[in-house]
Amino acid sequence: MSKTLPAPAAYVPYHDIGDEPHIVVDGKDKDSTLLTLSHWPWNRTPESLRRDTSTHIALAYLEDEAAHLEAGIVSNSHYDEDGLLSMFALTNPELAWQHRDLLIRTSYASDFWRCEDEDAAKLSFVLAAWTDPETSPLPADIYERPLRQKIIAEYSQMLEALPGILEDPYKDESFWIDEFMFWQDSIELIKSGQVTLEEDEALDLVVVRVPGDVPLRHVRRYLENWQLPVHPFAVTARSNRSRIVWLHGNSFSFQYRYESWVQVVSFRPLPRVDLAPLAEELTKVDSAEWVFDGVHEVIGGLYVKEQTGAHGQSTLSPDDCLQRLRDFLCTAPVAWDPYGDPPEDTSTGKGDE
Repeated sequence: MSKTLPAPAAYVPYHDIGDEPHIVVDGKDKDSTLLTLSHWPWNRTPESLRRDTSTHIALAYLEDEAAHLEAGIVSNSHYDEDGLLSMFALTNPELAWQHRDLLIRTSYASDFWRCEDEDAAKLSFVLAAWTDPETSPLPADIYERPLRQKIIAEYSQMLEALPGILEDPYKDESFWIDEFMFWQDSIELIKSGQVTLEEDEALDLVVVRVPGDVPLRHVRRYLENWQLPVHPFAVTARSNRSRIVWLHGNSFSFQYRYESWVQVVSFRPLPRVDLAPLAEELTKVDSAEWVFDGVHEVIGGLYVKEQTGAHGQSTLSPDDCLQRLRDFLCTAPVAWDPYGDPPEDTSTGKGDE
């Protein structure tokens, strides 16, 4: 069936727009923004277009002919995979429409670690590898530039490269094979019972227990490199809880999933609470220093601060830390609600440049 799509828009860097009417994808709108297509906190996306990821929202916009605007400019203030794919939907709507199902599934994998589809998983790994300075085919000097210039270069280069990538996303196995195998191995660890998941529905919490002899492995997410004992895809396929505790041997760490930072429509995570007081409490009773990244960080974590390049060692047992966390979550006030009224300071932890 033929589809009437909007005319392609041109990417213009966020701080170069001025008063030109434009569309913003996956980010914060401006006074001159005609249309917002974003799942960000406190956004102005039309109700009829709201979906979980910004890419899904942008593809919904392409599908809804009544929503189309004559806007020749599209922009975003930060770069990530969901931002790229939603931007691509506006700059190359015909090709994006041809690949719409894959792009939507890939955005869930990249942004939310929610993926059970091998093709989407591989494409998410490929896109992450393309913007990792250690593996990227892009010019190396991009990663030496100031953040704002780096974002502009990443969008310009990746919007140009994406049509070629989509012709055969998986041809260069080196971009995706290591993380793909990590994912598959993690699935087997859970199936065998070596790794267990314990859910607490009332606290929107899942506890992932991993034997200490399971090694840490490499994961790329949010333009950073992570070391985890279990691939997040294997966890989120079995639990929709937005708060994750990792118990790896004798170590304890906590993280908020990204879904509680943005506005999602498929389910409603519990609002975030500020864990900084708990970090202070743990530091007082421990020989290690605990830190909390902050509720404004996209996947803010609570963990023992690294010491001289290595993870610090807590003297508290993981189950003691877990009980203290549970008690704190039961009584702490809401500190971040992306659906409510915005706080006075709406600065974010997402490279909002």
